[in-house]
Amino acid sequence: MEINVVSEDITKQKVSAVVVNLFEGVSNPKGATGAVDQALDGAISKLILDGETTGKKGEITLIHTLDKIVPDRVVVVGLGKQSNFTCDVVREVSAKVCRFLRSKGIQDISTIAHGAGIGGMDPSESAQAITEGALLGLYRFSKYKTDNQTIDINQLSIVESDQSKISDLTEGISTGKILSDATNFCRSMANEPANHMTPTRMSELAQDVAKDGNLEIQVFDKDSIEKFQMGAFLGVALGSDQPPKLIVMKYIGDKDNLSNSVGFVGKGITFDTGGISIKPSMNMSEMKTDMSGGAAVISAMKAIGQLKPKINVTAVVPATENMIGSSAQRPGDIVKTMSGKTIEIDNTDAEGRLILADAIYYARSLGLERIVDVATLTGAITISLGKVCTGVFGNDQFLIDQVLLAGNQSGEKMWHLPTFHEYGNQYKSDVADIKNTGGRAAGSITGAKIIEEFTDGASWVHLDIAGTARSNSLDGDKVKGSTGVTVRTLVALAINLSKI
Repeated sequence: MEINVVSEDITKQKVSAVVVNLFEGVSNPKGATGAVDQALDGAISKLILDGETTGKKGEITLIHTLDKIVPDRVVVVGLGKQSNFTCDVVREVSAKVCRFLRSKGIQDISTIAHGAGIGGMDPSESAQAITEGALLGLYRFSKYKTDNQTIDINQLSIVESDQSKISDLTEGISTGKILSDATNFCRSMANEPANHMTPTRMSELAQDVAKDGNLEIQVFDKDSIEKFQMGAFLGVALGSDQPPKLIVMKYIGDKDNLSNSVGFVGKGITFDTGGISIKPSMNMSEMKTDMSGGAAVISAMKAIGQLKPKINVTAVVPATENMIGSSAQRPGDIVKTMSGKTIEIDNTDAEGRLILADAIYYARSLGLERIVDVATLTGAITISLGKVCTGVFGNDQFLIDQVLLAGNQSGEKMWHLPTFHEYGNQYKSDVADIKNTGGRAAGSITGAKIIEEFTDGASWVHLDIAGTARSNSLDGDKVKGSTGVTVRTLVALAINLSKI
């Protein structure tokens, strides 16, 4: 979809629909909404008076203009209470109104910059949020549908009469497009069926991203992984005929200060049967998205390569399947990690922490002092936080706070959970250094603690996205299937760290 800024009269836009807004409780619309109301002989005011339009968040009122103004239709979208107005509201209502107009077969839209007037929002923030809401909310994964003749919106213009705001609006659109494209790239990776999105295919897409963004990349095969002595990673890969891949991407944004760096590590299990500790068959098809953390990391690198923050970013993605083959590891097996530490396999379905143990230690071997890992790690996190929040764990409060800030800026809800040392008692082993599970109690915490065992003194944050990586319904800028969660947070984190 083409998105741009135009400096024209909103009532004279030659489009199928224009979008204006209304805060809850407003009875006499002003600004652009007031101008449209006046041109329509008070039609919006009359609807407010009759109680048909209230301004409640997400409320949509469609008005046919009947040639009173140039656009064929006017949509009044509710922004909710002005005291609760944020960028999240703009994303949500933009996504909702774009889907509504698409359902009407409309292909060209003009909108005012929500909140950039009376709402007091910075114009660039408004434009970025509108862009993200539209592009994320309209996303569909229809690659494998043979009858795919749907109508899409192909033009969205943000209308602004104040020339001083044009530059900021244009900048916001540009940033919003980069972040949305990266997020949708992540969604498409995770929505792919596992017979297509293999570890090899994942590495090929990472190579495409690296080529387009002028990033460094290395893809290590099984022989190299064996040379690295990544016994935990290899143990998970044993049951699959698909060869594992270790994907390492580098963005050098501050070549004069290589220590100004951060590492992103993403879980890349392209399909998870649970191994010998097999999962229930119900909803197992969703395990194709068990590589969402790896997809998020690769996609974040895609955006970082375009936005070019002054920081060095390294991404590490261990990619493999967790299958049930004749060579698959068994409960009771013991594996030796790259760090030398041994792990007793208590449950083969606790495989994410195994591949991350070796990947994070490898990241440390590259000299990275700050590491953020992203993984669909535990079902337990959905018991704690449902599908609303990503779980945040870590050993460095400053880095944790930076991640939470980046999540808030990106509209991705996150919540910090504890990692007290007492939880480590739950995964002690009688026959190895540790076990790969700590039992049912505090499962998401013990999963994070097991990963922490391999951070080797680095500042570290773990993001458990098992509850937020998929959505089963439309919700604002989220659509059914993969959500692409944490892509925008990781990018915002890199940008924020580059300014410290």
